[in-house]
Amino acid sequence: MISIKKYLDSDASQAGAPPVASPEDLLEMMQQSYRATLAAIATCGAQACPALGSELQQSLRAPAEQMRKKVTPVALKETEEAIEKTLADWGVQTAEYFRQRASDVKEILMVLARAAESVSERDQRHANQFTDFTKRLQGMANLEDLPKIRAALVRGAKDLQSCVDTMEQDSRDSVAALRTQVTTYQAKLEEAEQRASRDALTGLDNRHGVETKTERRIAEKRPFCIVMLDLNGFKQVNDTYGHLAGDDLLKQFSAELRSASRSTDVVGRWGGDEFVLVLDCNLADAQHHLERMQKWVFGEYTVQVGADGPKVSLGAALGVVEWKPPETLNEVLKRADAAMYQQKAAAHRTASTKEGQLKQ
Repeated sequence: MISIKKYLDSDASQAGAPPVASPEDLLEMMQQSYRATLAAIATCGAQACPALGSELQQSLRAPAEQMRKKVTPVALKETEEAIEKTLADWGVQTAEYFRQRASDVKEILMVLARAAESVSERDQRHANQFTDFTKRLQGMANLEDLPKIRAALVRGAKDLQSCVDTMEQDSRDSVAALRTQVTTYQAKLEEAEQRASRDALTGLDNRHGVETKTERRIAEKRPFCIVMLDLNGFKQVNDTYGHLAGDDLLKQFSAELRSASRSTDVVGRWGGDEFVLVLDCNLADAQHHLERMQKWVFGEYTVQVGADGPKVSLGAALGVVEWKPPETLNEVLKRADAAMYQQKAAAHRTASTKEGQLKQ
């Protein structure tokens, strides 16, 4: 907020006159306000829908960084259009997410309602039978002929036995039906939980799924490592070939990343072009695993543009750390993120040095 301080501290040319900010100061203040607004939108989105909030935060990161540079009217217009499209797309995804969640809840409630209705109908039917049997017993009190009383008791005993047998059979049927309904309920619940933990585009775990599984490891004090991956040059693919081609490339990379990982590994999309792995091993084993995995995952991919798409070389900055008790989830993720960006910065410095040497 240096420009605002300069604005407040600037000397007025006339006593009592308000200070006058330069156009450069006003532009910088506008850019700061724009970035603060985007950050607030991203934060609100993450709070409103945690499952999709990280996607919005990643999407708004690029335009926020763009506002740190010197802007032109054309660049500002392009940034506004990109933000409008991002918010519109996120709104559609969020609406569909909550529609699906509501559908899951309704279906589960219907299963429970049918089970309760079945038990109520059974109990009401048997209650009516016992009421009828009780009335017949009361009627016997008025009989004086012993043989008739005996015959009535025999019939009553048979009816009672029949009623008990029916109740027993109904109970077995009801228990079997309840077992089926409970199984259905559990399946629907698991399906809903899986959808809430899956990334819609790639099918990998989303941020919520990764955090849940990592928290479980921390609670059980199981050793693990976190690997953060940030794809290099992915924005250029989107800018050159379009977002549909970029989405297809993310799907291809996700499939390779999953197939190169072990069945016990957690493989997730953190948001945008960032991915995360949770490996159940120590740091040395994790680094050895990554060395082998990179040979299979990184390299040339075909961008799906028309019938014959071009090939692009895909790499990533990696940050790998081992969980150290009593670290929290946020603390170990922060270390992994810092390690990833440290490698990314080192790669940029190396590339800049090589470029400078070539120019000489």
